[in-house]
Amino acid sequence: MTTGVEGSRIPRRGKGSGRLPTMQDIAAHLGVSRQLVSLVMRGVPGPSAESRERILAAAGELGYRPNASARLLRQNRTRLIGMMFEMRNPFQVRFVERLFVRAAEKGFGLVLGPVTVERSTDAVVAELMEERVEALVAFNPAPGSAALAEACDLVPVVWLGDWVQAPEVDNVHVDEVEGLRLAIEHLVGLGHRDIVYVGGLGGRVGRDRADAYRTAMATFGLSDQAEVLSSDFWEEGGAAAAREIVARTRRPTAVVCCGDQCAAGVMAVFARSGIRVPEDVSVVGFDDSYLSSLSYHRLTSVRQDVEATVEATLGSVLERLDGDDGPRRAVATETTLVVRESTGPAQTGA
Repeated sequence: MTTGVEGSRIPRRGKGSGRLPTMQDIAAHLGVSRQLVSLVMRGVPGPSAESRERILAAAGELGYRPNASARLLRQNRTRLIGMMFEMRNPFQVRFVERLFVRAAEKGFGLVLGPVTVERSTDAVVAELMEERVEALVAFNPAPGSAALAEACDLVPVVWLGDWVQAPEVDNVHVDEVEGLRLAIEHLVGLGHRDIVYVGGLGGRVGRDRADAYRTAMATFGLSDQAEVLSSDFWEEGGAAAAREIVARTRRPTAVVCCGDQCAAGVMAVFARSGIRVPEDVSVVGFDDSYLSSLSYHRLTSVRQDVEATVEATLGSVLERLDGDDGPRRAVATETTLVVRESTGPAQTGA
């Protein structure tokens, strides 16, 4: 197993496992980089004679052989990129819309693979690979997916959303720490101290954003006031957390949500309960999706940069397809805070 961040594991192939060994297996066996192994196996100048001898000997010992499917793909190109995403996630849908345009400008098309409750990472990745895509772009795939591990051996893979440290993939993710810091800074500037976070669920991204909230609260000397109400990214999760807030005798003066959809659920329950936003409680979302700018939300939200995410992703794909076999890339896209009408001064005396 190759291990990245906690919970991020991609199963690897190895001798005796019933699966063909890969260049990564050779690298792990010898304690060298995958890049060095790749240079030797491709006959590229640079590695020493000793390194070549050791790597070729290890390849023979492990039973490694170059993947025939990968060679065929290079000889008979499809110019297709596989795209795994959730259709009900506004940010991911916007990303796909823009990637369609930018990829087409570079002569590539997209094959879409929506993930649903009934369609797992394994199923979606297998379908995309059957379309002979030349690269795979995936939002928050299941790290233990066998189909994903096989795809990593065949084509360049860009992992979006989660922060992972797996050498088989390039990684593009949002700078959650800065995004949550901006949100807390804005609220503190408005006089808020009792700031609750709604989130924490929903895989690694959920945990990362909750941790970023705690870090931000500590930055402004508010560690003792930090509180996370468990919720996933969807409306009903936010609604459930809001009902808990409504039932309290003393409510927070501000709520920061893990996503805009979660925030929409929070604000809907507040409205039904007669709690005014922002006069009674300020609310902040995350993503700056279309939901945040709706006239009946006007939600202050941490903005993920769709264009920057698309450019970093497509740039990585194209460079890998052009033969770049260097170390994995990890890109954190910048965040900004878009201030709208859902945040205002803390209640007097709060």
